[in-house]
Amino acid sequence: MKYLSDQMLIEVYHRAVDLQLDSAFIELLRAELQTRNIRITQASA
Repeated sequence: MKYLSDQMLIEVYHRAVDLQLDSAFIELLRAELQTRNIRITQASA
């Protein structure tokens, strides 16, 4: 995850939610967002 820019991480998260990918993967992305102190809106959820 450390190789993803903040913007790319946000895009991947939104895409994963939109595509309803595995919840464990989405949770991994959420954890990384939280680690980086990035807040996102739940528009796609």
